[in-house]
Amino acid sequence: MIHLPQPVRDANADAKGKDLGQLPEWDLSDLYTAPDAPELARDLDWLERECAAFAADYEGKLASLDAAGMLDCINRDEAISNIAGRIMSYAGLRYQQLTTDPARTKFLSDCQEKITNFTTPLVFFTLELNRLEDDHLAKLLKDNKDLARYKPVLDRIRKMKPYQLSDEMEKFLHDLGVVGDAWERLFDETIAGLTFTVDGEELNIEGTLNLLTEQDRAKREAASRELARVFGANIRTFSRVHNTAAKEKEVIDRWRGMPTAQTGRHLSNDVEPEVVEALRDAVVAAYPKLSHRYYELKRKWLGLDRMQVWDRNAPLPMEDTKIVGWDDARQTVMNAYNAFDPRMGEIAEPFFERGWIDAGVKQGKAPGAFAHPTVTNVHPYVMLNYLGKPRDVMTLAHELGHGVHQVLAAGQGELLSSTPLTLAETASVFGEMLTFRRMLDGAQSDAERKILLAGKVEDMINTVVRQIAFYDFECKLHAARRKGELTPDDINALWMSVQGESLGPAFDFMDGYETFWAYIPHFVHSPFYVYAYAFGDGLVNALYAVYQEQPEGFQDKYFDMLKAGGSKHHSELLKPFGLDATDPKFWDKGLTMISGMIDELEAMEG
Repeated sequence: MIHLPQPVRDANADAKGKDLGQLPEWDLSDLYTAPDAPELARDLDWLERECAAFAADYEGKLASLDAAGMLDCINRDEAISNIAGRIMSYAGLRYQQLTTDPARTKFLSDCQEKITNFTTPLVFFTLELNRLEDDHLAKLLKDNKDLARYKPVLDRIRKMKPYQLSDEMEKFLHDLGVVGDAWERLFDETIAGLTFTVDGEELNIEGTLNLLTEQDRAKREAASRELARVFGANIRTFSRVHNTAAKEKEVIDRWRGMPTAQTGRHLSNDVEPEVVEALRDAVVAAYPKLSHRYYELKRKWLGLDRMQVWDRNAPLPMEDTKIVGWDDARQTVMNAYNAFDPRMGEIAEPFFERGWIDAGVKQGKAPGAFAHPTVTNVHPYVMLNYLGKPRDVMTLAHELGHGVHQVLAAGQGELLSSTPLTLAETASVFGEMLTFRRMLDGAQSDAERKILLAGKVEDMINTVVRQIAFYDFECKLHAARRKGELTPDDINALWMSVQGESLGPAFDFMDGYETFWAYIPHFVHSPFYVYAYAFGDGLVNALYAVYQEQPEGFQDKYFDMLKAGGSKHHSELLKPFGLDATDPKFWDKGLTMISGMIDELEAMEG
């Protein structure tokens, strides 16, 4: 008997009576038409057979392959990645739409377990690749230009060589992965299931966090205190999830001989540890001229003696609290994209027309926003929780930038399209910047210009300062967990140790704010992911400065960079623009753009 999933609620159901227009929902039929679709059953059967055949054909034999044989092997591996990715994209996206539906949870879990079981025999592939002699592999690449195209993938795999375990241990860890994923799902389901009551109204986490940007200060305070109350009531669960996830990571890192907790993330990002540390150090050194200075200005604008945490994302007193309808948001972003280059608008248009965006806030839907690339022969899907705030327009510009990037990179194929996180944020932040600059150019008054500038500065502080503070918190968390179990109070103390330093002397911190680490998904899903946001913002600020100084031919170079996907290292991608992220002074370019905007805001006060 087929268990039908619960219906997804209407997209506008949680918009609290705001007329946002017709909000789009996903049409996942480009992946599969239903969980019981014959195509999905066919693909699962094919995957099981092909994984077994791949292992039978190649295990123990990679060293004997010639260049053509190695190319066939990689092509077959790519085909397996495509079908597995398609199935998991469908199961994962259905789950994100309604995380509280047991049928969707079971379907995702079953797909995950099947694919883990099917692909366990393939673990040998990267292990044997890493046992090939350098000279032998270099000769194969030289003998076949089609094979040579995969060199960046092979180089990345071979960077893991020093941390590789025995074949048996690698298979064991691969199998065990579904257990670690269960902690991530516990986190997701706990977050999605939380309810908050503010002024008699019951809200989910997205709706409650949204109140932190309300004009009414009492409403912001009430939302903050309710967040603290609910996080506090659930803190033991969140503490258990973080303790277990950090311990699991520590055990695996120790067995692999990883020198630091961050090493794995740096390797997967294809970025040198010293580049990340230069970024981190530059941002921390800039706290006084960025966040400290801006929040002192904001404190005066708000007419406060002291700022509280619920004032951090408050709108300015002169700010219009207008709601931006979906059609206006679409037009704003599309106009900015088309003005930069009509090709960008062409790529973005189908997202709105073909059910590639799920925009509405719905009970049980995952919070936040993302762009999921699925597989290279389908298309990305964008998820938003659109409530009509001006910031939501920027989120649309951001996620659509990811979508454009993913469409352009798809031509590289399954293994080369995926961009390291450090570069994955480039097109999204650039999309935001284009939208912001267009809105700024269209400002009708000094007051409107001030509001736009302040909003952009706040977004940049949230992207750069806040994410580096998050990175420091994670570094401290993983270092402390190596010494033993952490109580909720221990984790709270680590969280607070980075807050005052990053936000500055204008702030007081209410009781309960120490638990606000609990709801941030990146800490659980992707340890040390957060520095990629700061990396992307700094990179885009430097790129945009090049665009302003030398606009001639910039668009073609920009599209070439996005089309490259993961086929080139960041140093190669940035060379045509005359930029070098390994130069410690590189990050100062991006930070100077932010401080320049704060200079302009200060000058408006004069």
